Amino acid sequence: MLARFIILEGLSPKTISKVGGLHQMVGLPEYGFAAVARDSVQCLPECNSTNKVGASFETPCGRLLIKPADYVEMISSMKPNIWATLADEVPAWVSDKRNKTSVDRTVRWLDECIALSSAGGAVFGSIVGGPSVEERERCTQEVARRNVSGYWIGGFGLGESMDERPALLNAVTAILQEEKPRLVCGLGLPEEVLQGVAAGIDLFDSEYIYHLTLEGFALTFPLGGVGVNVFSFDPNNLGSDRSKINLRATIYRKDTSPVVENCSCYTCQNHTKAYINHLLNVHEMLAQILLEIHNTHHYLKFFSSIREAIKAGEFEQFRKRFIESRRDHLAVAAVCV
Repeated sequence: MLARFIILEGLSPKTISKVGGLHQMVGLPEYGFAAVARDSVQCLPECNSTNKVGASFETPCGRLLIKPADYVEMISSMKPNIWATLADEVPAWVSDKRNKTSVDRTVRWLDECIALSSAGGAVFGSIVGGPSVEERERCTQEVARRNVSGYWIGGFGLGESMDERPALLNAVTAILQEEKPRLVCGLGLPEEVLQGVAAGIDLFDSEYIYHLTLEGFALTFPLGGVGVNVFSFDPNNLGSDRSKINLRATIYRKDTSPVVENCSCYTCQNHTKAYINHLLNVHEMLAQILLEIHNTHHYLKFFSSIREAIKAGEFEQFRKRFIESRRDHLAVAAVCV
């Protein structure tokens, strides 16, 4: 299991350390945890708040400036299995000068984090560079020279287009050592995941499932690419497409079928669309719990399908089938509207 922990408020690093780190604090000693320095409250980084001293993060108690020394102290107390060094992420529309500065800071903070670290765990060097292939390559070359266990590739999902992304990903992965894992942040949609895998990404860190669940959506896309779980476009099912359904929609009020037929998750085995529709519309917390169980299960099965396709040497066919299937459905939906 890969979990994200950015900044823990309320408990001091010393207290977390005395408890035994994250594994003991949350009662999951057998699971793996990753600590990633990314702003999870604010969708886009406030790049103007970050300076040469440290990175700025939005928290429920306000904005905090985190210096490399502060960050490493947090890491030492949390004792994660994997942690990414501090990075200065910027959105795609910043100036070339600001983008270059973010690379310079990220490389400098990488050296500071490595020098300060006594935390143990696998250190992943952070790679940024925004929408510039040249800056991505420059940052990657610098990080690849350092003694790190893997790579955290940031700056994605921050305004770049799907068409721009392959060149940016390939610019990074072409330089990195193949034997070291690559973890990317900001790619969560099924199409984005397939795009990342095609470029050589090994691990994905995303809030996709969280935000999907929060809005009342359930994943339903076919795990085999095409031919399963196909449903017709319904203009009354607002916000839905072939990858997900909106369970807040009135058409599910009397629907006694599971979210996905033959799904083995707890939610689909025990509850109906009608029940979840009711829970969502009366604002019951259980709605999000049941939806997240299903969405997480479905998402992990998707990754399992990708691994099987890779083992069989059929990933490219799998990816093309999936993308073409989605494109065809969206075309039908556009005609219906």
